[in-house]
Amino acid sequence: MRIAMVGGGYVGLVSGACFAEFGNEVAVVEADAAKLEALLNGRLPIYEPGLDKLVEENVSAGRLSFGANLAAAVKDAEAVFIAVGTPSRRGDGHADLSYVFAAVEAVAKVLERPTVIVTKSTVPVGTGRRVAEILHRVRPEFDVHVASNPEFLREGNAIGDFMKPDRVVIGCDTELARETMRKLYRPLYLIEAPIVFTGIETAELIKYAGNSFLAMKVTFINEMADLCEKVGADIHDVARGIGLDGRIGRKFLHPGPGFGGSCFPKDTLALTRIAQDAGAPSRLVETVVSVNDSRKAGMARRVIDACGGSMRGKTVAVLGLTFKPETDDMRDSPSLPIIDRLVSDGATIRAYDPEGMGQARPMLPSSVIYCQSALDAADKADVLVVVTEWNEFRALTPDQLKTAMSGRVVVDLRNVYDPAVMQQAGIAYHSIGRPNAPIV
Repeated sequence: MRIAMVGGGYVGLVSGACFAEFGNEVAVVEADAAKLEALLNGRLPIYEPGLDKLVEENVSAGRLSFGANLAAAVKDAEAVFIAVGTPSRRGDGHADLSYVFAAVEAVAKVLERPTVIVTKSTVPVGTGRRVAEILHRVRPEFDVHVASNPEFLREGNAIGDFMKPDRVVIGCDTELARETMRKLYRPLYLIEAPIVFTGIETAELIKYAGNSFLAMKVTFINEMADLCEKVGADIHDVARGIGLDGRIGRKFLHPGPGFGGSCFPKDTLALTRIAQDAGAPSRLVETVVSVNDSRKAGMARRVIDACGGSMRGKTVAVLGLTFKPETDDMRDSPSLPIIDRLVSDGATIRAYDPEGMGQARPMLPSSVIYCQSALDAADKADVLVVVTEWNEFRALTPDQLKTAMSGRVVVDLRNVYDPAVMQQAGIAYHSIGRPNAPIV
C-alpha cells in the first residue's frame, strides 16, 4: 500500500517507519524546515531506541521518504494519516486542534480521488465528524471516508508497542475506510494482535480514557506512598500486594515524583474539559490532575527538608531530567518545577541526563550546569537527587557517591537504591514511600 503521513514528529515518524517495515510505501510530510533537513540528512529530531536503525533501513529500501510536497505525498495514497501535534490550548486546557484542521484542509485541496483520512493524533471526541465536514466542504464532489486510529506508543518502547501491540483501535463508519485499515494492519492480524473496530467517537474516547486510567493508577500509588511514610509501611510491598490481584495488575504502580510527558498531562486535562462540555464531569480525573500538579510542585520541598530547611549555598546534583528514561522528552517533566524551586531558593544545580540535556537547556534556568556523567554531576555536591531512573544510575555505588560528593545526602525520587545499603555506607537516604535511612 501507499500511504502518506502528515507530520514527522514522534507519532508520525515512529508510525511511518513501522508501516514501512510492514512493506508499505510511506511518504512523510514535514512542514518544519529544520526537522525536514535533519530527516533528509539521516538525523532524527527525537530520541527513541531502535528508531534510527529502522528509519535508515526503510529509507535505503525505498519504502520510506521525507518531504514537504503534500500533493506529491498524497497522490495515489490509499490512506492519509494526520499525525500533527495537539497540545493543550492556552487558557482552558482543551486540545488545540488548529494544526489538525489546517492539515486536513490542506490535504483536501490536493486530493485527486476519494481517500481515507485517518486521525493518528490524539483528538477529542467529535473531531472525526469535524474532519468529515471539512472534507465535504472543500471537496464536495468526493465521498468522505474518515477513520480514527489512536496511537498507544510508550516513549522508550514505541517500536515494540507498534509491532506487537496490546490492541489496535480503529474507528470508522464506511466500508472503504474499514477495508483500507484492515488491509494496512494485516501483518498484525496475522500475529493475532487484537484489532478492535468501533465507531469514530468511541475510538477517540478510548485513547483519553486509557491514558486517564493509567494516570489515575500512578496518582493512587503516589498517594499511598505518602501514607506509607506516615504509618511506617513499605510502598513496594503494598504495590506488589495489590498488583498481584488480576483485577488491578502490577503495571503503573511504581511511586515517584508524579507523571509528566507528552500524553498523560495534556490528555487528562483534555478529558476533564471534554467531560465538562458534555455535561458529564469526570471528578475523578479532575482530582488526578490536581493531585499530580501539586505533587510535582512539592517534590523540591523534600530536597529542602533533607538539607535542613535551606538551599542557600548548597550544590545539588540532579540525575535525570526527562520525564522517564529512554527518551529525550522534557514535556511536563517533574525535573522542571523541582529545579526551578531549588534555584530560586539559592541552590547551584549540576545536572546530568543521558539524552535530555539538549531539550532541557531552553526550559531550565540559565544557571544550571550541565555535566558529562552522573559522577561529574555529583562532584562536590552537598546533596544528590535522582529524578529519572535511567539504568546507568542504578549502577552507582555508595562508595562512588561518597568519593565524589562533599555531602552525604541522597534524595531518591525513584527508589532506585536500597535504603539499608545506603545507611550502612553512612549516607542519609530519603526515598518515596519507605522509611528514611539517616546516617548512623
